[in-house]
Amino acid sequence: MIAKIAKIGGVAFAFVVVVGISAYLTLTLIIKSEDTVIVPDLEGKDVVYALELLTELELNTKVKGSEYTTDIPKNHVVFQEPQPGSEIKKGRDVKIIISKGPKTISMPNLIALSIQQANIILEENDMCQGELSRTYHTELEKDGIIAQVPAADAVITRGACIDLLVSKGARPGAFKMPDLAGLTLEDALQSIEKVNLTIGKLKSAYQKNKPRNIIVEQEPVSGQRVIIGSPVSMLINREPQKERSGQLYGQTAGSIFSYRLDNGFLNRRIRVSLNSAGFTNDLFDDFVKAGEEIWLLIPRDKEATLFLYENDRLVKTQSYDAY
Repeated sequence: MIAKIAKIGGVAFAFVVVVGISAYLTLTLIIKSEDTVIVPDLEGKDVVYALELLTELELNTKVKGSEYTTDIPKNHVVFQEPQPGSEIKKGRDVKIIISKGPKTISMPNLIALSIQQANIILEENDMCQGELSRTYHTELEKDGIIAQVPAADAVITRGACIDLLVSKGARPGAFKMPDLAGLTLEDALQSIEKVNLTIGKLKSAYQKNKPRNIIVEQEPVSGQRVIIGSPVSMLINREPQKERSGQLYGQTAGSIFSYRLDNGFLNRRIRVSLNSAGFTNDLFDDFVKAGEEIWLLIPRDKEATLFLYENDRLVKTQSYDAY
């Protein structure tokens, strides 16, 4: 009887042990399955889709690089590691290589596009801008593409640089520069105003063998081809005298500001800034010979304050009222 009871007890104990081990193994497998995932097939898939899918599976995406391929479109997965179907733990890395598309492509047509649009297309196709030349064009606005090399539809290699000819817009009117020599400053200003030129640098120096207060030099020189809006610089024959301002006429309305440098041997850097309506602009910034006089046209449409610096040292201020 005791042996029978012992036998039954042994069987019961063995049953409990087997049940316990089975439960343990089952629980372990369940926990393990929750910590692992099956790597999906990413080859040929869009890189954005691959990134979203791996993120949902709690896997990390590592881009190993990119390469040119003829059979897989640009920005799609070419290669992955681990391979599809592999079982890995969550939080592990999945490495991918992205396609750069085919090595050779058909050259896009950039004609009539703006330079900004052309550069976007070049960048999208892994091309760069080569030599950039500009010329006037009667039909295309400024910055429009006139010509390209290579031509549109040519088969080219990615990474190639494309030469562009860009429009400067319509050619401005051109004419022969008038002769200002011997004119007074006011007559010279009226002459350049009539042909739609602008005032450049005004300087003065004294030459005893020529009449006072006339133009003795000009740039551009008389007879040179100039275009509308070009600046004209003039040298006036004047003896040393106090600075003065004077009213101008027509489109050049404003005041003339003049400043004569002391005599000496060294050139000095002269910078003239004008502050108006809270903004400061440099009207003049150049090296000037000792003893020379500079002339500047000061706009009078707003209240303004002029600051003159000699070798970066403030030496003069002058205020102007609007009129």
